[in-house]
Amino acid sequence: MTTATDNPLEGALLDHYRTLPASERRRIAAAASPEVRLRLAWVERQMAMDRSPGSLAALLTVGKEIQAPHLDIIDRIYQRIAAGERIRAMVTMPPRAGKSRRTSRWGPVWYLRRQPDHRMMLASYAAHLADDHGRWIRNTITEHAPTLGINLRYGSQAANRFDIDGHEGGMVTAGVGGPLTGRGAHVACVDDPFKGAEDAGSPTQRERVWDWWQSVLLTRLEPQGSVLLVNTRWDDDDLSGRLLKEEPEDWIVIDLPALALSENDPLGRKVGEALWPDRYSAEDYARIRKSVGERVWWALYQQQPRPLEGGVWQWAWITANRISPAAFRGIDLSRIVVAIDPSGGAGTANDETGIVAAGRTADGELYVLADRSGRHGANAWGREACLLAVELHADALVVETNFGGDMTRQVLVQAWQELERQGLTQGMPMPRIVEVNAKQGKRLRAEPIAQLYEQGLVHHVGEWPTLETQMVTWLPGMDSPDRMDAAVHALTELADPSTDLQVGSYSRRTPRGRR
Repeated sequence: MTTATDNPLEGALLDHYRTLPASERRRIAAAASPEVRLRLAWVERQMAMDRSPGSLAALLTVGKEIQAPHLDIIDRIYQRIAAGERIRAMVTMPPRAGKSRRTSRWGPVWYLRRQPDHRMMLASYAAHLADDHGRWIRNTITEHAPTLGINLRYGSQAANRFDIDGHEGGMVTAGVGGPLTGRGAHVACVDDPFKGAEDAGSPTQRERVWDWWQSVLLTRLEPQGSVLLVNTRWDDDDLSGRLLKEEPEDWIVIDLPALALSENDPLGRKVGEALWPDRYSAEDYARIRKSVGERVWWALYQQQPRPLEGGVWQWAWITANRISPAAFRGIDLSRIVVAIDPSGGAGTANDETGIVAAGRTADGELYVLADRSGRHGANAWGREACLLAVELHADALVVETNFGGDMTRQVLVQAWQELERQGLTQGMPMPRIVEVNAKQGKRLRAEPIAQLYEQGLVHHVGEWPTLETQMVTWLPGMDSPDRMDAAVHALTELADPSTDLQVGSYSRRTPRGRR
């Protein structure tokens, strides 16, 4: 039985009903006759399907398709595209989180229902995988055609290409590297352009994907066409990595690691919180991490690819010597410093100010205590560093002066004086300021500290994911990572001068030691 109407007056009333708030619609439905209530229920069903891919999925599966906050983000991208925005969005998240099902299945069904005159392209690393998505979309539209209000054109119902009956829209699918024939597309969805680590680690394959992206996919887009790229970050120079280097300003980046890595998490999670705890808790992920190994964990689950070899730091040097905050309580430190690497220069790597605290024991063991780095303005970083010094009772503030000269000292002095006026220094005298001018290359500064890690002399108290990622992924010649630089400054200041640590690349303007 159809509940649509050809009566213009009734159609106008139902259109007005759609604009009313939910409370008013419920009041009208409660007072309506059974026949009118049936028509209103049909309208409510249509409104629910129009709302988002997740809402449509829940309705067609009778609630079996579960919604979650990270899937809401993908829904919002599709909503913005359907509303006419030109979007370039990049979504990274761990496996079994529903990204492909929402991005490459329910999203296209919902979009083609909303925009039946638009065309979509869908690509994956293999043609058969893209065709599987296309087949699922085709079958879903066919099965639910009366409810969706769209159907497929007779004679154009292949898994890799089909058209919407009575409209200009439809879909074409292909493997990355293959042709995308036919008319242009309003939306292109690329779901995992690389099969795995080996594929993404091949320079030849990366160039092949990049060439296909430029010469095939982009050339098929309509002028205001949108792109949704969903993938796992296997390599720093994979498709996502290269796009972020070539055109970072063009992309909305939604990075959703299995366990939150920073306070700027898109979902507002605290560091260490799981993406979808109803399915995988932090404890579940701990077991997965142990099973799959560190490289797969950081790439597939945390979206932080690590080099196989050639890095200055090795991940095992950090993990093997990590200490828990509870175990650290019994350790007595003879020195504590807060090191600052102010932002300076061009590029995204220099947007943050590195603020890292470290300490040492009398027998030369070193401990990374805190990472308060972030996008701090000139006054804000001084206050943040001084607050951390008060919190940890640091005896020195170690600051790189390459970009600021005497200004950096002035920022710290003024920040401390302001804290004193506010009664926040706990009666502490201001720690001495150690100015560091790093005259030589990053590698010459980093390698001696990496050697201390290799010797098991450096311990991270707890986990500092963003700092540790910078360390392990950094290669000589890459842009300067500010958190890593701050850690290097702190540990260089604390390192025992009697050890074989070459610090000739530094110029200090104050003597070493406690004041």
